[in-house]
Amino acid sequence: MKEDLSMFLEGKVCIITGAASARGIGRATAKLFAAHGASVAIFDIKGDQAQQAAAAIGTGHKAYTCDVTDFAQCKNAVEAVAREFGKVDVLISNAGITQSRKIMEISPQDYDLITNVHLRGTMYMSQAVIPFLRARKTGSIVCISSISAQRGGGIFGGPHYCAAKAGILGLAKAMARELASDHVRVNSISPGLIDTDITGGKLTEDMKTEIAKTIPLGRVGRADDVANVCLFLASDLSAYMTGAVIDVNGGMLIH
Repeated sequence: MKEDLSMFLEGKVCIITGAASARGIGRATAKLFAAHGASVAIFDIKGDQAQQAAAAIGTGHKAYTCDVTDFAQCKNAVEAVAREFGKVDVLISNAGITQSRKIMEISPQDYDLITNVHLRGTMYMSQAVIPFLRARKTGSIVCISSISAQRGGGIFGGPHYCAAKAGILGLAKAMARELASDHVRVNSISPGLIDTDITGGKLTEDMKTEIAKTIPLGRVGRADDVANVCLFLASDLSAYMTGAVIDVNGGMLIH
């Protein structure tokens, strides 16, 4: 580890999926990583917004149009990153959507939509990145799950969302076990309710006030709260951590 720890990711090439949204966890993470010396590759299905996001965090960062539910797109985009930057060090699997449904309201199309983006997308991106990490015997994969996976429900996500996010936790632990001998670490973050674009106009100020009353730390989470933990797990500060799940929820799951 470098003696100067002010730049935790200096020289690292970091892929962040779902990072185009202006108020999202991915964008906050990209901005923080860039500030800590990383070269950031922003992956998003919305190519124009991804280009804007890459430009907004500074020079030397690039955007790639990628649908994480399409393995060929994941593979091609990761290969492009490796060609342009020379390597891949970190993957933050953040791309996600939400959908509010009761169990009997979930259609086959709803189920496929949610599980494809979250669970299939996390697997496909990992499969695309792993060969590059294994080749260099180093690297970190961070998978974004949700408090919904652990408490069986959230504010905006239905049971299929909970199932997909729970699946991410199991997938990440299995990958952590399998990849440990290659010195590739895989960890998960389980955010609570975070005020981002994904909640749109649904999270009113009155709702924030009421929800905050149920959170020991007394507020709804911010994208930066999750980005800070992504930085920790991507950097050498967490060099002896793999297969872990870190809660970022203000204490909502204290039992």
